[in-house]
Amino acid sequence: MHDGIAGPWQKYEIAGRIQIVPGNGGLPKVRVATPFSTAEIYLHGAHVTQFQKTGEPPLLFLSRRSRFQSGEPIRGGVPICFPWFGSRDGEPSHGFARLTSWRLVDTAADEQSATIKLALPPVPSRETWNGLRTEFVVTVADTLTMELITTNEARGETVPLENCLHTYFQVGDIAAVSIAGLEDRPFDDFAAGANGARRPAENSLLKIRRETNRVYGDAPQTVEIRDEKFRRTIRVEKSGSRSTVVWNPWTTQKLPDDFDPAEHARMVCVESGNVKQNTISLAPGRTTALKVVLSSRSG
Repeated sequence: MHDGIAGPWQKYEIAGRIQIVPGNGGLPKVRVATPFSTAEIYLHGAHVTQFQKTGEPPLLFLSRRSRFQSGEPIRGGVPICFPWFGSRDGEPSHGFARLTSWRLVDTAADEQSATIKLALPPVPSRETWNGLRTEFVVTVADTLTMELITTNEARGETVPLENCLHTYFQVGDIAAVSIAGLEDRPFDDFAAGANGARRPAENSLLKIRRETNRVYGDAPQTVEIRDEKFRRTIRVEKSGSRSTVVWNPWTTQKLPDDFDPAEHARMVCVESGNVKQNTISLAPGRTTALKVVLSSRSG
């Protein structure tokens, strides 16, 4: 018996691999199974909320207080920040893409993996941005691959935009986590104030001991999250990304009510994208592709 959602989405299901079912709050989600892993993607925000390899703890953190409702972002997983990052007067934080219901346009599966393609529909009152064609492609295997692809189809108009995959990682204990790959990069410290304070490279592994909100510009390199408690290393490989953001609110930041302060000990955000000094100017007819591959190894 089919326990998914009746209607037009059924044509995208693949027996034993891809199913569209009611998620939290009744929002439709895509449930994915491969020989190596499972994953869940909500159409609301094209939001990957779960990825877990067989025999490992979940790779992604999801707040127990997260709201699943229209007009509200999901707290955790992989929010898509687009077409801007951070706050903007009179506008939703991190853009409108994570608040929009994306269209499911294709699915595929083979013996090793499953792929889901979603498209951002035109948004009323967003004429400035509706000249952009944006797709999000998620491939689930023993790795999680996400690609955000944007083409400027507007005639004669270059569009400045920011993009970021704001990934929340689940860790065993933030006190036993170190982050490698950013040692030689200066950064802007937004925990020090809304405008950020420029800091020099620290030339050491990053360890989270307090509220942390750092934007590393011109930082295209791979980053590793080394988790002593889970005895796991998470590898964040990327292309089409010049910025890395590291965030943990600790308990000092004024937190939204969909985040339990105690949960800061079980998560860290390592985000890949193009923000602040790395804002993209996308000329007519040009395409930008932000690709992130998440992998993990035990030991």
